[in-house]
Amino acid sequence: MLPLLACTLAGVILSACGSSSQAPSQQATAAPSEAVSTEVLDQNLPVDAMPEVPDGKDGFVDCPYLDSTWVADTNGQRMTGQGIDTRFDTPACVFWSYPDDPQATVIVRHMHSTDEAIAVVDWAAPINTTEPAEEPEGWSGGRIGNENGAIYAVQKGPVAVVVFSNQQQSLKAELIAKEVITNLGL
Repeated sequence: MLPLLACTLAGVILSACGSSSQAPSQQATAAPSEAVSTEVLDQNLPVDAMPEVPDGKDGFVDCPYLDSTWVADTNGQRMTGQGIDTRFDTPACVFWSYPDDPQATVIVRHMHSTDEAIAVVDWAAPINTTEPAEEPEGWSGGRIGNENGAIYAVQKGPVAVVVFSNQQQSLKAELIAKEVITNLGL
Protein backbone atom coordinates (compact mmCIF):
# COMPACT_ATOMS: atom_id res chain seq x y z
CA MET A 1 0.00 0.00 0.00
CA LEU A 2 2.83 2.40 0.87
CA PRO A 3 4.63 1.91 -2.48
CA LEU A 4 1.36 2.58 -4.35
CA LEU A 5 0.75 5.76 -2.34
CA ALA A 6 4.35 6.89 -2.92
CA CYS A 7 4.06 6.29 -6.67
CA THR A 8 0.71 8.12 -6.85
CA LEU A 9 2.08 11.06 -4.85
CA ALA A 10 5.20 11.20 -7.05
CA GLY A 11 3.02 11.13 -10.17
CA VAL A 12 0.90 14.03 -8.92
CA ILE A 13 4.00 16.06 -8.02
CA LEU A 14 5.66 15.36 -11.38
CA SER A 15 2.53 16.18 -13.35
CA ALA A 16 2.07 19.39 -11.37
CA CYS A 17 5.69 20.33 -12.04
CA GLY A 18 5.36 19.37 -15.67
CA SER A 19 2.25 21.45 -16.26
CA SER A 20 3.63 24.48 -14.45
CA SER A 21 6.88 24.35 -16.40
CA GLN A 22 4.95 24.18 -19.70
CA ALA A 23 2.55 27.01 -18.88
CA PRO A 24 5.15 29.78 -18.49
CA SER A 25 6.88 28.88 -21.76
CA GLN A 26 3.52 28.81 -23.55
CA GLN A 27 2.59 32.14 -21.99
CA ALA A 28 5.99 33.60 -22.85
CA THR A 29 5.53 32.49 -26.45
CA ALA A 30 1.97 33.79 -26.73
CA ALA A 31 2.50 37.16 -25.07
CA PRO A 32 5.17 38.56 -27.44
CA SER A 33 3.22 37.63 -30.57
CA GLU A 34 0.11 39.33 -29.15
CA ALA A 35 2.14 42.43 -28.27
CA VAL A 36 3.68 42.59 -31.74
CA SER A 37 0.35 42.20 -33.53
CA THR A 38 -1.25 45.05 -31.58
CA GLU A 39 1.75 47.34 -32.12
CA VAL A 40 2.07 46.87 -35.88
CA LEU A 41 -0.09 49.48 -37.57
CA ASP A 42 -0.31 49.89 -41.34
CA GLN A 43 2.50 47.32 -41.60
CA ASN A 44 4.85 49.94 -40.13
CA LEU A 45 4.66 52.04 -43.28
CA PRO A 46 6.46 55.39 -43.08
CA VAL A 47 4.51 58.59 -42.45
CA ASP A 48 4.78 59.56 -46.12
CA ALA A 49 3.62 56.21 -47.57
CA MET A 50 1.53 56.52 -50.71
CA PRO A 51 -0.79 53.75 -51.91
CA GLU A 52 0.52 51.17 -54.33
CA VAL A 53 -2.21 49.64 -56.47
CA PRO A 54 -1.00 46.57 -58.39
CA ASP A 55 -3.27 46.98 -61.45
CA GLY A 56 -3.02 50.77 -61.51
CA LYS A 57 -5.74 52.53 -63.46
CA ASP A 58 -6.59 49.29 -65.30
CA GLY A 59 -7.97 47.69 -62.15
CA PHE A 60 -11.41 47.94 -60.67
CA VAL A 61 -11.31 46.87 -57.04
CA ASP A 62 -14.04 48.68 -55.12
CA CYS A 63 -13.15 50.91 -52.21
CA PRO A 64 -14.78 49.31 -49.14
CA TYR A 65 -15.92 52.63 -47.62
CA LEU A 66 -16.56 54.98 -50.58
CA ASP A 67 -19.03 54.56 -53.43
CA SER A 68 -17.31 55.13 -56.79
CA THR A 69 -20.31 56.95 -58.27
CA TRP A 70 -20.38 59.29 -55.28
CA VAL A 71 -16.62 59.98 -55.67
CA ALA A 72 -17.02 60.62 -59.42
CA ASP A 73 -19.91 63.03 -58.82
CA THR A 74 -18.14 64.79 -55.93
CA ASN A 75 -14.79 65.14 -57.69
CA GLY A 76 -16.46 66.00 -61.00
CA GLN A 77 -14.91 63.33 -63.21
CA ARG A 78 -16.03 60.06 -64.69
CA MET A 79 -14.61 56.94 -62.99
CA THR A 80 -12.48 54.79 -65.29
CA GLY A 81 -10.69 52.65 -62.70
CA GLN A 82 -10.07 52.19 -59.02
CA GLY A 83 -7.97 50.12 -56.69
CA ILE A 84 -7.00 49.61 -53.08
CA ASP A 85 -3.79 49.14 -51.13
CA THR A 86 -4.34 46.72 -48.25
CA ARG A 87 -1.01 47.46 -46.58
CA PHE A 88 -2.93 50.13 -44.69
CA ASP A 89 -5.19 48.95 -41.82
CA THR A 90 -8.03 50.77 -43.55
CA PRO A 91 -7.27 50.11 -47.23
CA ALA A 92 -6.12 53.19 -49.12
CA CYS A 93 -8.32 53.88 -52.15
CA VAL A 94 -7.22 55.29 -55.48
CA PHE A 95 -9.68 56.47 -58.14
CA TRP A 96 -8.83 57.22 -61.79
CA SER A 97 -10.42 59.10 -64.64
CA TYR A 98 -8.90 59.64 -68.09
CA PRO A 99 -5.59 61.30 -67.06
CA ASP A 100 -2.71 59.06 -66.04
CA ASP A 101 -2.60 60.46 -62.51
CA PRO A 102 -5.37 59.49 -60.09
CA GLN A 103 -8.38 61.80 -59.81
CA ALA A 104 -8.53 61.08 -56.06
CA THR A 105 -6.42 59.23 -53.51
CA VAL A 106 -7.69 58.51 -50.00
CA ILE A 107 -5.41 57.43 -47.15
CA VAL A 108 -6.60 56.63 -43.63
CA ARG A 109 -3.73 56.15 -41.18
CA HIS A 110 -3.96 54.53 -37.74
CA MET A 111 -0.84 55.64 -35.94
CA HIS A 112 0.68 54.81 -32.53
CA SER A 113 0.15 58.33 -31.18
CA THR A 114 -1.42 61.71 -31.84
CA ASP A 115 2.04 63.09 -32.66
CA GLU A 116 2.49 60.48 -35.40
CA ALA A 117 -0.94 61.29 -36.85
CA ILE A 118 0.01 64.98 -36.84
CA ALA A 119 3.22 64.03 -38.68
CA VAL A 120 1.11 62.38 -41.42
CA VAL A 121 -0.94 65.57 -41.78
CA ASP A 122 2.21 67.73 -41.77
CA TRP A 123 3.70 65.58 -44.52
CA ALA A 124 0.60 65.86 -46.72
CA ALA A 125 -0.42 69.45 -45.93
CA PRO A 126 2.48 71.29 -44.25
CA ILE A 127 1.32 74.12 -42.01
CA ASN A 128 3.60 76.70 -43.66
CA THR A 129 2.13 76.12 -47.15
CA THR A 130 -1.55 75.35 -46.46
CA GLU A 131 -4.62 76.88 -44.87
CA PRO A 132 -6.07 75.45 -41.64
CA ALA A 133 -8.66 72.67 -41.93
CA GLU A 134 -11.04 72.24 -38.98
CA GLU A 135 -13.84 70.06 -40.37
CA PRO A 136 -15.49 67.89 -39.25
CA GLU A 137 -15.67 69.10 -35.67
CA GLY A 138 -12.81 67.77 -33.55
CA TRP A 139 -10.51 67.21 -36.52
CA SER A 140 -7.67 69.54 -37.49
CA GLY A 141 -5.08 69.83 -40.20
CA GLY A 142 -4.44 71.62 -43.46
CA ARG A 143 -5.88 72.19 -46.91
CA ILE A 144 -4.71 73.58 -50.21
CA GLY A 145 -6.12 73.88 -53.69
CA ASN A 146 -4.39 75.21 -56.78
CA GLU A 147 -3.55 74.36 -60.41
CA ASN A 148 -1.58 71.33 -59.17
CA GLY A 149 -4.58 69.81 -57.39
CA ALA A 150 -6.02 69.81 -53.91
CA ILE A 151 -5.19 68.24 -50.56
CA TYR A 152 -7.30 67.96 -47.44
CA ALA A 153 -5.51 66.34 -44.49
CA VAL A 154 -6.87 66.16 -40.94
CA GLN A 155 -6.24 64.19 -37.78
CA LYS A 156 -8.05 63.39 -34.57
CA GLY A 157 -6.10 61.55 -31.91
CA PRO A 158 -3.97 58.83 -33.53
CA VAL A 159 -6.00 58.75 -36.77
CA ALA A 160 -5.21 60.79 -39.88
CA VAL A 161 -7.28 61.11 -43.06
CA VAL A 162 -5.59 62.47 -46.19
CA VAL A 163 -7.32 63.11 -49.51
CA PHE A 164 -5.53 64.15 -52.70
CA SER A 165 -7.65 65.36 -55.64
CA ASN A 166 -6.60 66.36 -59.13
CA GLN A 167 -9.15 69.19 -58.97
CA GLN A 168 -8.18 72.74 -58.01
CA GLN A 169 -10.86 73.17 -55.35
CA SER A 170 -9.97 71.87 -51.89
CA LEU A 171 -13.71 71.68 -51.15
CA LYS A 172 -13.90 68.50 -53.23
CA ALA A 173 -11.11 66.86 -51.23
CA GLU A 174 -12.78 68.07 -48.01
CA LEU A 175 -16.13 66.52 -48.98
CA ILE A 176 -14.43 63.20 -49.70
CA ALA A 177 -12.58 63.31 -46.36
CA LYS A 178 -15.81 64.04 -44.47
CA GLU A 179 -17.56 61.14 -46.24
CA VAL A 180 -14.70 58.81 -45.27
CA ILE A 181 -14.84 59.92 -41.63
CA THR A 182 -18.62 59.48 -41.54
CA ASN A 183 -18.67 56.12 -43.34
CA LEU A 184 -15.92 54.67 -41.12
CA GLY A 185 -17.38 56.13 -37.92
CA LEU A 186 -14.14 57.87 -37.09
